[in-house]
Amino acid sequence: MIDREGKVEITGAQILIESLLKEKVEVVFGIPGGPALFLFDEIYKSGLNFVLARHEQGAVHMADGYARATGNVGVGIFTSGPGATNTVTGIATAYMDSVPLVLITGQVMSTLIGQDGFQEVDITGITRPITKHNYLIKDVSELAKTVKEAFYIASSGKPGPVLIDLPGDVQRAKYQFDYPKEVDIRSYKPTIEGHIGQIKKAAKIINNSKNPVLYIGAGVVVSKAQQEVLDISLKGQIPTTNTLLAIGAYPYESELSLNMLGMHGTFWANKAVQAADVIVAVGARFDDRCTGKVMEFAKNADIIHIDIDPSSISKILKTDIPVVGDAKVILTQMEPYIEKKDRHEWIAQIKDWKSQNPLRYNTDDNKLHPQYVIEKLSELTKGEAIVTTEVGQHQMWAAQYYKANGARKFLSSGGLGTMGFGFPAAIGAKIGNPDKEVVVIAGDGSFQMNMQEMAVCIVNDVSVKVIVINNQFLGMVRQWQEMFYNRHYSSSCLAKRKSCPPKCNTPQYGKCPVYVPDFVLWAKSYGADGLRVSSKKDVVPSLEKMLASKNSFVLDVKVEQEENVFPMVPVGNSLDDMLIFHG
Repeated sequence: MIDREGKVEITGAQILIESLLKEKVEVVFGIPGGPALFLFDEIYKSGLNFVLARHEQGAVHMADGYARATGNVGVGIFTSGPGATNTVTGIATAYMDSVPLVLITGQVMSTLIGQDGFQEVDITGITRPITKHNYLIKDVSELAKTVKEAFYIASSGKPGPVLIDLPGDVQRAKYQFDYPKEVDIRSYKPTIEGHIGQIKKAAKIINNSKNPVLYIGAGVVVSKAQQEVLDISLKGQIPTTNTLLAIGAYPYESELSLNMLGMHGTFWANKAVQAADVIVAVGARFDDRCTGKVMEFAKNADIIHIDIDPSSISKILKTDIPVVGDAKVILTQMEPYIEKKDRHEWIAQIKDWKSQNPLRYNTDDNKLHPQYVIEKLSELTKGEAIVTTEVGQHQMWAAQYYKANGARKFLSSGGLGTMGFGFPAAIGAKIGNPDKEVVVIAGDGSFQMNMQEMAVCIVNDVSVKVIVINNQFLGMVRQWQEMFYNRHYSSSCLAKRKSCPPKCNTPQYGKCPVYVPDFVLWAKSYGADGLRVSSKKDVVPSLEKMLASKNSFVLDVKVEQEENVFPMVPVGNSLDDMLIFHG
């Protein structure tokens, strides 16, 4: 029995487990292996809730989805060598989207480091550019302190992944367990409160503006500042647009909601941003998918940038009024200085843009369009389900047509654009929210990148619903090839076989080869439920059946193959240069 008062010496592996328990870790995702077996033996003895993934990338995405959906730190434990390197895509995904993770990797014995031992890899060196911080533990006496620091660094300031590499001899070495009560890192002191002088300057500019726009990003979700954003927006009558990662953080039904801006944002959001005289960016980083051509972005607007990460300010776009600190705290400080306004002319202009070019697709035919499927899912769930997405066309349709009713209900890979993220992330989200419906909107290409994690759903009784938007293509690649490469569908058709024409650029409806795999049979082979939909009339009954199921479920929806996402701003163009659907 472990003495939690630290009166006896225990192993490094035991110290790690006890440290995780001190952090109130509910679940750990990962896969064991040789250099981590001593640690996994302690996991076996501890009763810690460990979820065995089928691939390390999937495990990191599970921890990521858990963190995004709950707000807690996601945790993973892995072995060395290929086990560690397989985590890299998941770590980079979390790093780009500021997701708090603590990941522990086993390592060869300290005496073998640098000798190219079996399954040795410099994972701290490999992950240095994609972690907020990482550690190679060389002395067991540093372990408890390091774990405490890792959780603090991962979850404070601008969140991100932290990696701890733990050699085998450190796992076995003994030391007294004494878990620190607090962390004090001299070189790491995130600013929380904003400078009141800067806040007053920002408020004055906002009050004097005619066409202001609030531009909110993931930082609003992280700091739980949704209500503060809404209060200032309503008080000042300031229209509000959001990034992909802030979907749900501002109510769709508000007349001030602009929805998402950027490459596949709404016509009216992009028009409003370009016509604004003030942009108030809160927890957003002016990503190129949001700004389009930076030199043409909001050229006539003063830029107010509120962010907890000082390095993000003026990194991409010159900021007129920077305010460093936590979004919720700063907006709370700012609200008393914001004047009540009646900006009816500005709001009327936005209503006019909305009426000019609403989100739309062809509803006059009887074909099965992917937008229709997502619209109906949104209606049936009332936006209350947690939706995760893979990456591609379906992701953008989901962003446009799924009306998430609240923050942390729309989870997607933004910065890295990781195909294979959505399904394992949904598993983590469901484990963190067992009483909520969790639905994956996936493309048939993305889904196949981590579909093996269905085993995790079945053996752990985790009910996750998957809608496969099946167009038999890498859809976004195909769209770009259609629009910018003369329909040269080079390596984007997932059904293509040797018998196909070598330069086929037009899908032969009903004549293309049999698609591999059969997603329904595949789902049933794992023990999940599966159903195929190929006609519009069957969409709603099939969605209802899927949502009513207590089991994991794959709904394979055979949609139009050459459907495109609109609006679209071509890469390198201004937000003024939107391509609009014209039927």
